[in-house]
Amino acid sequence: MAFPLKNTRRLPAEWESHDATLLAWPHQQTDWEPILSSVTELYIELIAQITRFEPVVIIAPEPQTVHSILQQTSIDLSLVTVYQIETNDTWIRDYGPLITYEENIPQLHDFIFNGWGGKFPAHKDNLTTQKLHRTNPFKGLKRYSHDLILEGGSIESDGAGTLLTTSKCLLNANRNPHLSKSDLESKLSELLGFNHFLWLDHGWLSGDDTDSHIDTLARLCPDNTIVYVECPDSNDEHYAELQKMKSQLESFKTKGGQPFRLVPLPWPSPCYDEAQRLPASYANFLILNQAILVPTYRGLADKQALATIGDAFPQHQIIGIDCSPLIKQHGSLHCITMQLPQGVLR
Repeated sequence: MAFPLKNTRRLPAEWESHDATLLAWPHQQTDWEPILSSVTELYIELIAQITRFEPVVIIAPEPQTVHSILQQTSIDLSLVTVYQIETNDTWIRDYGPLITYEENIPQLHDFIFNGWGGKFPAHKDNLTTQKLHRTNPFKGLKRYSHDLILEGGSIESDGAGTLLTTSKCLLNANRNPHLSKSDLESKLSELLGFNHFLWLDHGWLSGDDTDSHIDTLARLCPDNTIVYVECPDSNDEHYAELQKMKSQLESFKTKGGQPFRLVPLPWPSPCYDEAQRLPASYANFLILNQAILVPTYRGLADKQALATIGDAFPQHQIIGIDCSPLIKQHGSLHCITMQLPQGVLR
C-alpha cells in the first residue's frame, strides 16, 4: 500500500505509554538450541518482570509449548497472549513492526529484514509483521509495507522528530546500497516523520553482528538526554573509537540548538565465548511503563549501570536482568523485545 503523502506522523519515543511488549520465543530451530534451557529461564524471568508493568505478546512456532512452560510459573497468564508464527530467531527488535502515530492514530509499518546484511537466514523473520497483522491482534491498524531495509535496533526516536542512528549501519552497502545519505533522510522523513537527523560516524563493539546498531552504543532519553557507552581503559581495543563517538555526541545539538545532556554508562567487564569477545552493553536496556529493565552481565559495573540509567529515568523503577545467556548470541535485552505503543492492541 502506498503511504499517504500528507506527513504529520511521528515515531513515538520508547518511554511513551505502551499497550504491551512483543517477544519471539526461543526454540530448538534457533541458534539457542545448545543453551535453550538457560535462555528459556531468562525469558521466564523477563516475562515475569514485564507483566508487573504491562502485558506481553509472544510469537512462537508452538504456542502450546509456551503455555505449558508458563503455566508452571507464577506469571499472570491473563497478561500473556501467544500467536503461532514461525521464526528464524528471536531478535524481534529488528524485524517486528514499527508503529507511528498520524494525528494520534497508530499505523503499522513493515520494513524489509535481510538478516543484518545477509549474515543470517531471515526468510521467516521477514514475514513476521505481515503474519502477525493477519492474526488480527491490532486495533484496525493498516499495515504499510515498504521496500526499505531497516531494523528497529538501528534507530532511536525522541518522539518529536529527532533520529539518532549510525552511519555504519544505515549507510552500509549490505542494506540499501542504491540510496545516498540524503535519500535515506528523505525516506525516513516521509515514512517515520523524522526531521532532525543525528548520524554517529564512530562507535562499535567487538562481536557485534549488526554493523553498529545504535541501541548498543547510545540511547535517547527524556529531557534531551543521551546515555552512551564509554570505555575508560586506554588499552582496550574500543577506547579510541568510543572516544571519537563521545566527541561527536558532544557536538550534537537538539532541534532547539542546545547541547544534549550526556550521561556515560559504565564499561562492562569483558565477556567472552571461548576466545571471542562478546558485545556486552548496558545501553541495551528495555523501557516499560514505569520501569526500566537493564541487562547485567555478572560484572563489577552492573550496580553502577543501574544507578546511571536511573539518573536518566528518575521516574522509573530500575530492575536488573542477568543477560549472560543472551550475550552468547551477541545480543541483549533491547534486541529481543519490541514495544507496542498505546492504542495498538484490541
